[in-house]
Amino acid sequence: MRTLLAKFESLFEMIGQLIPASLLGLIARLVIAYTFFSSGRTKVSGILEVTDTTLYLFKEEYAVPLIPPEFAAYMATYAEHFFPILLVLGLFTRFAALSLLMMTLVIQLFVYPDAWNVHMWWAIAMLYLIKHGAGMASLDYLIRGSNRQ
Repeated sequence: MRTLLAKFESLFEMIGQLIPASLLGLIARLVIAYTFFSSGRTKVSGILEVTDTTLYLFKEEYAVPLIPPEFAAYMATYAEHFFPILLVLGLFTRFAALSLLMMTLVIQLFVYPDAWNVHMWWAIAMLYLIKHGAGMASLDYLIRGSNRQ
């Protein structure tokens, strides 16, 4: 039985070696960027004009404690545009991922507490980026050089 398990372990180790960490980082960056940027686009008209509907939702449905609803609406909307752009570029990736992770925690705790089955996947991708960085296909890599990633 141990021999069979060792063979499977060896097989999966070999498969793992075929998957570059930079590819995982790129996929994580793009998936999270798409998720948040798409959400941000539903909150605006034109380029970045926060809609009345967005302001209403933040006042009536997304009521986050301690933050005035109008301020929260603008802050969340702009964050959902700015941080995904950083992720796509792979620029300040860890900071962008941490910022969106904090936003996800606020959403989970105060807005949609029953959506943990979606938020946990976002969190896993962002935690990966926080731990491992953007990978080679990023501006972070170009700026810092190959020896810091």
